[in-house]
Amino acid sequence: MKQHHGMTSIVKNTARLVSGFIAVFGLYVALTGHLAPGGGFAGGVILAASGVLIVLAFGRRFSAKVITDRAVHIADAAGAGVFLLVALLGFLAGAFFANFIPTGEPHHLKSGGAIPISNLAIFVKVGAGLLGAFMALSAFRLTSKESKT
Repeated sequence: MKQHHGMTSIVKNTARLVSGFIAVFGLYVALTGHLAPGGGFAGGVILAASGVLIVLAFGRRFSAKVITDRAVHIADAAGAGVFLLVALLGFLAGAFFANFIPTGEPHHLKSGGAIPISNLAIFVKVGAGLLGAFMALSAFRLTSKESKT
């Protein structure tokens, strides 16, 4: 008997269609976090939800080929590195996390200075961290389930 991984083709096709929109919405939330509720953390959670949807729909084995552990670790470290860089550049400008980029007119996208860069770094860090944690837990479940059979 052939073993199927993941869910039905309807769920897979819907996940394939919707996951990109979810990820873009997470990016939107992160980029506009200085203008409206949201920001890097909320956007990162939404980004991770997009990846979780792929893992749930297609199964851990298929998803691990697309979303590798190495890529998750690199994204996690890059997000932390950029966030630290923004903090240190602010320090060189006068104070830790000082806004070293000129701000534009209030209530416009360019009004955030360095805040959108920090939000993007947090977006990547949180998205990769949560997705990595979910994938690690799903690998544990897969391993423990196989050992029982």
